[in-house]
Amino acid sequence: MRNSLAVVGATVFLFVLVGIGPVMPAQAVTAHATFAGGCFWCMQPPFDKQPGVISTTVGYTGGSHDNPTYEEVSAGGTGHAESIDVVYDPAKVSYDTLLDVFWHNVDPLTAEAQFCDHGHQYRAAIFYHDDEQRRRAEESKHKLEASKRFQQPIVTPIVAAGAFYPAEDYHQKYYEKNPVRYRYYRWGCGRDARLKEVWGGDVLAH
Repeated sequence: MRNSLAVVGATVFLFVLVGIGPVMPAQAVTAHATFAGGCFWCMQPPFDKQPGVISTTVGYTGGSHDNPTYEEVSAGGTGHAESIDVVYDPAKVSYDTLLDVFWHNVDPLTAEAQFCDHGHQYRAAIFYHDDEQRRRAEESKHKLEASKRFQQPIVTPIVAAGAFYPAEDYHQKYYEKNPVRYRYYRWGCGRDARLKEVWGGDVLAH
């Protein structure tokens, strides 16, 4: 009996010594996707509704200095765009699907503006985080161009992502915090009317 216990004890010691232990479950892999599509209030709902999206944050990217405020960005002097950072699970939703959500929620035929909001800060853009995202974004743009559904050129730029600065708290989930004001803004800005004009029956839920 003592000999058996000694063998068991030595075996346990050997496992610990060589680093054999319980197998820990692998952590879920997440990724970021960043887009600009005019007023960032309006870009949050369609991504929040997408299965596989873990979280969304509206903010500012593509500009020239750190920690811009809403007042600075909306005045148009910083170079930032109102934008959205999407954290997603690639095992549940593909980047191609997120690109499709993006395209169907912007006017890709208008530069330096989106709907009633005009200026560089309201441009539509895709900000890629790696070469694979760049490739997929360019392919999606070429596919739209090849479809010949638009007579005008697609002017949405595809650029490398830089620093992203979250917007002030009152801008986050604005459509939930202020649903009446949000719906009135969408209507007054002509966003849905223009999306229907551009995309017809392909407009996604927002």
